[in-house]
Amino acid sequence: MQIIKNANVLSESGEITVKHIIIENDKIKEIVDGNNDLSQWTDQTDMVLDAQNKLVTPGFIDMHVHLREPGFEHKETIETGTRSAVKGGYTTIASMPNTRPVTDNPGTVGLVKEKAKQAGYAKVLPYGAITVGELGQQLTDFKALKEAGVIGFTDDGVGVQSAQMMKDAMKKAALLNMPVIAHCEDNSLVEGAFFTEGEFTRKHGLKGIPNESEAIHVGRDILLAEATGVHYHVCHVSTEQSIRLIRQAKQLGIHVTAEVCPHHLLLSDEDIPGLDANWKMNPPLRSPRDVKACIEALEDGTIDIIVTDHAPHSAEEKARGIEAAPFGIVGFETAFPLLYTKFVLSGQWSLGMLVKRMTSDPAAVFGLEAGRLEPGAPADITIIDLNQEKVVDPEQFATKGRNTPFAGWKLKGWPVMTLVDGQVVWSEAAAHTTFTK
Repeated sequence: MQIIKNANVLSESGEITVKHIIIENDKIKEIVDGNNDLSQWTDQTDMVLDAQNKLVTPGFIDMHVHLREPGFEHKETIETGTRSAVKGGYTTIASMPNTRPVTDNPGTVGLVKEKAKQAGYAKVLPYGAITVGELGQQLTDFKALKEAGVIGFTDDGVGVQSAQMMKDAMKKAALLNMPVIAHCEDNSLVEGAFFTEGEFTRKHGLKGIPNESEAIHVGRDILLAEATGVHYHVCHVSTEQSIRLIRQAKQLGIHVTAEVCPHHLLLSDEDIPGLDANWKMNPPLRSPRDVKACIEALEDGTIDIIVTDHAPHSAEEKARGIEAAPFGIVGFETAFPLLYTKFVLSGQWSLGMLVKRMTSDPAAVFGLEAGRLEPGAPADITIIDLNQEKVVDPEQFATKGRNTPFAGWKLKGWPVMTLVDGQVVWSEAAAHTTFTK
């Protein structure tokens, strides 16, 4: 048995109340008022954590991450990626299949799950590829992948270009009661472009990625989802046009959900300082109008959840120049403090809304047991020091990746301890959270 005492916990109404959390057999056994005497439990307790003045939440859930293993271990391994996740407060993460080999068969799914279990940090839910090798030519064996333990099907990293292929995939997924998760991008509109079509590309004389490249696939797939009845989930939404289509689809009762990344809520193409590949990501940073649309959509529920799209690359790869450098930035370790500092401390969002979009909302969208701080729930817990202020220093990251546009930002609200199944998997020594027996 473990106890987290003096925890600042958010109530249903968003108020902070002090509670003691009793953990037994990997689950939350009881949550009692902070005024209660703990003596009836302490004799049977292995560990007491004093979380005084700290916010205690369900463990964060990230439904869009890249762990790179197998095949790209120089960028990240499942061990370094999951360690980075728990440092950022994430206890459950869903890994994308664009590895080498691609996660398009039960054997690779099993490898990912076993490596995650061996690492002993965050829980990893693998996605299975929609098409063999993510080549868009032949559907994978959805039934075998589901039996192997995938959480859904996606060709993230590339869009499924054929409408017929996507419709066939949705039919198969619907029969299995599984979601299709779509990277929305029409390749014919993006070839040879690295940033959004806008002020930055005009200034530098570059070809731009138009908003329509994303929205065309979103609109197509919404119609296919309506026809097949599948749960259709849109990856990393970044454009006002996509949001308009998703909002209308929800009003029509089509089973569509969507996600957004912190960088598409915080940065626009007008913030890009120059031809620096740490600002090269896919989807690209869009216009201020698109940023505003993403924020409003997250606030009104058109966009359901926050994800990081954690995408580590080596420093050597990112140094190859804009054309040759890969797309992507890391995200686990900065997500909560970025959003807390920008939106909660400014008064734009409630703390409760931010926590929901990172915990109970992703759990609800994907039918997970996680994301709840209540008796019977898994003891996956994040402890946050809302008053701790630090500067983002990529050299201190647990991930192998250093590729972030947020280096040097001064932020508040850093996770200081993470528990998975009641066990401390990461803690910051300077957190002043005490352990007693």
